[in-house]
Amino acid sequence: MASFSSLAATSSSTSTPSFTLPTKTSPGTASLSFPRARESLKSRARMVTVRAEAVDTTISPRVSALRPSKTMAITDQATALRQAGVPVIGLAAGEPDFDTPAVIAEAGMNAIRDGATRYTPNAGTLELRKAICKKLEEENGLSYTPDQVLVSNGAKQCITQAVLAVCSPGDEVLIPAPYWVSYPEMARLAGATPVILPTSISDNYLLRPESLASVINENSRILILCSPSNPTGSVYPKELLEEIAAIVRKHPRLLVLSDEIYEHIIYQPAKHTSFASLPGMWERTLTVNGFSKAFAMTGWRLGYLAAPKHFVAACGKIQSQYTSGASSISQKAGLAALNLGYAGGEAVSTMVKAFQERRDYLVRSFRELPGVKISEPQGAFYLFIDFSSYYGSEVEGFGTIKDSESLCLFLLEKAQVALVPGDAFGDDKGVRISYAAAMSTLQAAMGKIKEAMALLKPPVAV
Repeated sequence: MASFSSLAATSSSTSTPSFTLPTKTSPGTASLSFPRARESLKSRARMVTVRAEAVDTTISPRVSALRPSKTMAITDQATALRQAGVPVIGLAAGEPDFDTPAVIAEAGMNAIRDGATRYTPNAGTLELRKAICKKLEEENGLSYTPDQVLVSNGAKQCITQAVLAVCSPGDEVLIPAPYWVSYPEMARLAGATPVILPTSISDNYLLRPESLASVINENSRILILCSPSNPTGSVYPKELLEEIAAIVRKHPRLLVLSDEIYEHIIYQPAKHTSFASLPGMWERTLTVNGFSKAFAMTGWRLGYLAAPKHFVAACGKIQSQYTSGASSISQKAGLAALNLGYAGGEAVSTMVKAFQERRDYLVRSFRELPGVKISEPQGAFYLFIDFSSYYGSEVEGFGTIKDSESLCLFLLEKAQVALVPGDAFGDDKGVRISYAAAMSTLQAAMGKIKEAMALLKPPVAV
């Protein structure tokens, strides 16, 4: 049985240099006899082969230790199957199905027409950083100046640079699970050790303060919090964040990276609280946000970091040698996004309403399946569903459902629906479903999933 891990593997091939033998010589040039020409070319070919064999093909241990993103691998596999004529429904990617709002897209096109196509300052244009500061003040109660904001090519780059900037080999990065697939790999790339803190569906996948307190030591450098969460959709209430902050406050080395990229995709009565707004947390919080999710701007690649100046300056150093500033065109579009109004105005609220309707439909539908456990998400556009009661089921013509990966392979084969196994997020009991897809697509997928699951019977009483 193929594994999802193999989907990201790449193949390599070697080629033998080819040579065209001369058939005649040009006037005024020295000539070789045909046998001598052939021997000369053979000698050159042997030299090339020797050089190829002598090349050191080793890869950096840090890079070798990285695991490819399963979400990307599965999405690519679903795309390949569709191109081959297999009608696969992809619910793996975390990408809104909406178009970028027209006013934002128009701002990008105007940027091109107006010639705003040159390099910008490494940290981002001053007008965009000022607008971000205004947004953080009005929506999050956070006070920053433009030199405390760094604009990057997506929130993902912001997080990577933040981890690289503050972590050293031997440091630990504390990551509640289920987690976004990239957090542990970012820690490893920095030479730090990811320390996984399991959470429970009974706690809505929220980190318990006592669990955090039990693992902190002198090597603990960053705690990563994501609210609303990818992959669970859980939202941390302010009271729980205050308890976590009280523990963090006792450890001077411990910083908090607050990933708030899904901030505006939240369902009442849940409310978003920025960790840096809590007493004593501004000085030690690295706040990451961006435009990809709420504004349906994934392809524009635009995110930002807000933090004390010395942290931002360190991240800026990395960026200056890594990518330099973000796209000038994307920054003009981002400025238009921030001018849509509080929390993105009507354009974002329309998308959030659709996401909530889809969530409600899927929650109702999956609760009809025996043995399935669900923590109803309060934000983002994901369901993380516990299918572990089905592990151990035998399926004729397929084999045993052993874990989340084999379950997803089963659903890809039998239902032609692509989902992401929970082991990619640090919790093998679950499977992540993205409902950033049209309702008609979700209804079709749900029908296929129910038909496939009918072939299984939980091996344990539920």
